[in-house]
Amino acid sequence: MLFAVEDFFHHLQIERGLAENTLTSYRRDLTQYGQYITKEKEIKSWNDVTRNDIVAFLYKIKDKGKSAATIARMISSIRSFHQFLIREQIVQSDASLYVETPKLDRLLPDVLTAQEIDKLLEIKGSSPLEIRNKAMLELLYATGLRVTELVTLHVTDLHLTMGFVRCFGKGSKERIIPLGEIAKAAIEDYLANARDELIKKNKKETRLFVNHHGRPLSRQGFWKVIKKIALQAGLMKEITPHMLRHSFATHLLENGADLRSVQEMLGHADISTTQIYTHITKTRLKDMYDQFHPRATK
Repeated sequence: MLFAVEDFFHHLQIERGLAENTLTSYRRDLTQYGQYITKEKEIKSWNDVTRNDIVAFLYKIKDKGKSAATIARMISSIRSFHQFLIREQIVQSDASLYVETPKLDRLLPDVLTAQEIDKLLEIKGSSPLEIRNKAMLELLYATGLRVTELVTLHVTDLHLTMGFVRCFGKGSKERIIPLGEIAKAAIEDYLANARDELIKKNKKETRLFVNHHGRPLSRQGFWKVIKKIALQAGLMKEITPHMLRHSFATHLLENGADLRSVQEMLGHADISTTQIYTHITKTRLKDMYDQFHPRATK
């Protein structure tokens, strides 16, 4: 039975071209599910799996303390897998069809204020790593890139004369994002005064951002950088790379940007994902009103 799970992973990777992080999530979810069905339930064929089996599995992971968001993601993975079984004619009916997704309290993502952004991006120093850090954070806030997209950029993805950067997001989908003048200047400084020094022992490296060994910077490496910079800037809250992406979208919408344009720059397949940021701007607007209007409170 588990051969069908491996066939599904192959389909996701080769035919749908999903990103490695997404594949990892699918593999984690469906490995748990497959082991439950085959080992605990001792079911020998996917044709024999019922809705009750799936629900029992979900209750089991719920009892382990998994959140509604985790369970919702698990259901999505299971549904995709069972739809694959139908298309491949491995089963005659979809056991996941009437499994309900738990209602999620949609948490608003944390964003930084413009003042906090200014403090975070006020990186001074002339060492190659300091110049690199300034370029990375300015680029991240200027474009709303995901961390994976940032660290996998190649020098050839930059088009500084035209003022944009090209990246490949989820599902290897290409998108073009404008660059502001401040980010452009920081990147030009990095290319002119820092990158060659960092790659002097690895001249053939094509990735834009590298570590002190001249090798591609990892996601974990970037996390360490941003945490260190936030600490140096005196920001007491927990800063994550994704907060710069959230701040990018929120600040654009607060200043009148079109929702569809923000969707395109973020690389969201569904505009409903982008609409979460309109809720943030409304919340922030209400907070600002309560703080500054003389008759907002009794």
